[in-house]
Amino acid sequence: MALLATRMPKNASEWTDGQLLKFVLRNESRGWAELVRRFRPLIYRCITKVTLKYAPSLSSADLDEIYADVMMQLVREDMHKLRIYNPERGTKLGSWIGMISVNAAYDFLRGIGRRPVLDKVDGSQDVHEEVDRTPLDQLIEKERWTHLNSLLSDFTDKDRTFVELYYQRGMEADEIAAEMQISLKTVYSKKHKIRAHLVRSLQGIAGDSPIADLAAAAAA
Repeated sequence: MALLATRMPKNASEWTDGQLLKFVLRNESRGWAELVRRFRPLIYRCITKVTLKYAPSLSSADLDEIYADVMMQLVREDMHKLRIYNPERGTKLGSWIGMISVNAAYDFLRGIGRRPVLDKVDGSQDVHEEVDRTPLDQLIEKERWTHLNSLLSDFTDKDRTFVELYYQRGMEADEIAAEMQISLKTVYSKKHKIRAHLVRSLQGIAGDSPIADLAAAAAA
């Protein structure tokens, strides 16, 4: 620890993301304090980018709830989501946390869409009401993937398949390698190439696009 301290700036605000992550993964309070200071605004920006588009009437308490869920995701299972972050794959720590925040916001919206709707008079639930998948679920997924597919128009069939398996289905690298019958090395190479292309495309998107929130996270 003494050797580490001599090589690192005393001021936490001057730490690189890699240096910050070392302290966080050691569960040191100064590391967590700096992570919150550094990325709290980003997390809220990513959250509100989603909620303002699909649920502008959400209260500040709802936003705080999503923020708390993001922080819980970062510490859950011995900080699994932070431990699997790999800067060598070309993703900034802020972009990684931003994507987690965007996904948490969408999960929250899906969650409130599935909550049983009670009758305002007697509080009874309509047993025939569909609560598994909601119109909000379908709208979010349809709009995001329709617009994302437009960015993939110049991709090969194999690259489009890769995007579906990795980004839409959330499959692990080894599962994709088996599904596409390619090596694990090729999976990581293809992921880096495709991600770089998507980031360049997303950074040109703003305004009312359903995937503009991804652009904000990618540019973080």
